[in-house]
Formats: sequence, C-alpha cells, structure tokens
Amino acid sequence: MKNKFFILVILFQTVDLALSTPQKYESIFNFGDSLSDTGNLLLSGALVFPVIGQLPYGETFFQHATGRCSDGRLIVDFIAEAFSLPYLQPYLAVKQGQSSQHGVNFAFSGATALDAEFFFQRNMGSILWTNNSLNVQLGWFRKLKSDLCSDSESCDDFFKKSLFLVGEIGGNDYNYAFFLGGSIKQLQSMVPSVVGAIANATSALIEEGAVELMVPGNFPIGCSAVYLTLFGSPKKEDYDRHGCLKAFNGFAKYHNDQLKQALDTLRQKYPHARIFYADYYGAAMRYVRAPLHHGFYGGTLKACCGGGGPYNFNISARCGHPGSEACKDPSVYSNWDGIHLTEAAYRHIALALINGSSSHPPLISSPLSD
Repeated sequence: MKNKFFILVILFQTVDLALSTPQKYESIFNFGDSLSDTGNLLLSGALVFPVIGQLPYGETFFQHATGRCSDGRLIVDFIAEAFSLPYLQPYLAVKQGQSSQHGVNFAFSGATALDAEFFFQRNMGSILWTNNSLNVQLGWFRKLKSDLCSDSESCDDFFKKSLFLVGEIGGNDYNYAFFLGGSIKQLQSMVPSVVGAIANATSALIEEGAVELMVPGNFPIGCSAVYLTLFGSPKKEDYDRHGCLKAFNGFAKYHNDQLKQALDTLRQKYPHARIFYADYYGAAMRYVRAPLHHGFYGGTLKACCGGGGPYNFNISARCGHPGSEACKDPSVYSNWDGIHLTEAAYRHIALALINGSSSHPPLISSPLSD
C-alpha cells in the first residue's frame, strides 16, 4: 500500500516528496558531473555546450534554462526537496555571494573522477569539456569550508547534519575513452583508477568531517540513446530483451561492483561514518524493464529531444541545436537528450534512494531521523 502511495506521488505530483520523509539533514554538499550540475557549467560560460543556457533545457519545471542538463529537476533537487531544503546553489554562484549554509553544489558538467592530466598523458585531453575534476571540486570545498564553520568543534557539529553526495562521477572518464574508440577490454583497465579516485575523494571528505555520504554507481549505459546510436550492432544477440547493449551494461556493472568493494573497505576504515551506495543502475533498470508501469509511454531508449534516428539521437543535430526538436511531453520519456535523463526519470531514481529500495543502507534509516 505504501508503495502504491509513492507511485501516485510520482505520477500525479499531488503530494510533494517532502511529505514522505522527515527532515534529517540541514545541508547537502554535492560533487559530480552533468547528472547533478545545477549551474556551474553555465556560470563558467558554457562554451563547450552553449545550448544548456536556453530552452528546451529547463522547460518542464523551471520554465527557463538553469544550467541543468535536463528538461527539469535532477536527483539532487528531489533529495533537497525531500528534506525540506532549498535547491543547491552552484559553487560559482556562491563565490559571487550566494548563501552556502544549506549546502553547495560543486558538480560540473563534463567533469571526470580522474584529473585532466590522466587524459592528456594518453592523448585524450582534447575531448575534455572541463579540467574541473573531482579533485578540483574537493579543492573548492576546502576553500569554502572556513565560511561554513570556524573550528573543529563547530565543523563537526555542522557536518554531522550534512549529507555529502559523491557523484555520480566517473561516467565521463569512460565516455571520453569510448567515444575516442576505446574497447571495453581496454577500458576495464581504467576502472581501478576511476574507482580509486572516487574512494579517495570519499575518504578525504570523511577526513574533513563528513559522516553521512552517498556514493552512486554508474547507470546502465547500454540503454542510453547515445551508446545505442554510436555502438549499435547488427547482431541481435548483442542486445538484451529490453533493447539494451549487453556488453556496455556489463561494463557498468563491473564498475559498480568494484565501487561497492571500495566502499566496503572505507566502511571498515571509518566505522563512525555512514556510507551509502546509491544503486543508480538498479533504479534505472526498473523502468527499463517495465516502462508502461512507470508511465514512460514514449519508451526508455529513445530520446525526447533530438534530431532523428532510431533513438532520436543525431550527433549533428543534438538537442537544442538546429534540426532538433523536443517531444511534447517529456514526462512519458526517461531519456531527455540522448545522454541525460528527464525530470520524470530522475524523480523515480531519487524516490528509490529516499525510500531505500536503491540505496544501501536505506537513506531514511539514518540516525538523524530518530
């Protein structure tokens, strides 16, 4: 019965997510890439992706472009709503004087878990959208820390009421390499480095005082319109029964398995910290397996906004560019622009994290809710 109530919340938006959970956190600090960037790329000038500053991006909820790579809200926005917190200010806005007491979003579209040097050393640097890697974002947090608390005691008190979201990050490390022709076998050798960077950042935040941290895994990239378009196969056996590329989904699961092992190690090292694994893969596969049940009547593989093709992803007419068009109702699609998801898909995933079906341990079982 409770699950049915949650479904009604999602589909009809008659009840705000904030009603489903008690307030536990007083601030949120987010690190990541375009899956959670709420404006840093746009505030930087967005030279690599100028369409992010115009409609149809932002059309669904905000009704204007905000710098989010979607038609509306992101997972981090729904988590903020659930705990009655304001939407996170992007770090570059905080630098200009916006308040940071309820948290800050350091995520930057195009960001990687590994530093830019890694890619330049391997002749992949030219494809990078940004040098603002996870390590750079950690540096921003350290710079801001003195504005949040003044000494060890006040910092401990502030951060024990804060949720730290470390990702999703790492997806671009693989995207850049795959798009330049790297094979799955070649990229598997990158996974320990990418996972290591995520684990090191999580560890560094705990050393800075974080005690509640959520670390997401990767999405099923084999179900993404961009991968289905660029790496499509004439062999039927290369696809699962839902139309996703099995090998790329297998790669995402390999990354996730490695990440979960790294988080287990961190839990042993820091028993006082609460480290959540956010199962983005499992949450997304729920609606891939049963799209109609989740309201995705337009499907889960085809992009809402694009320039045609079997999956409505055209590299020469991407969403927002000439030759592209957005669907009339993004809420019935899970994929927004071929790479990023719609607000409707992000809502499903956020709810799965909040109610515990896709977070391990459940987010709502935090001691702060007692």
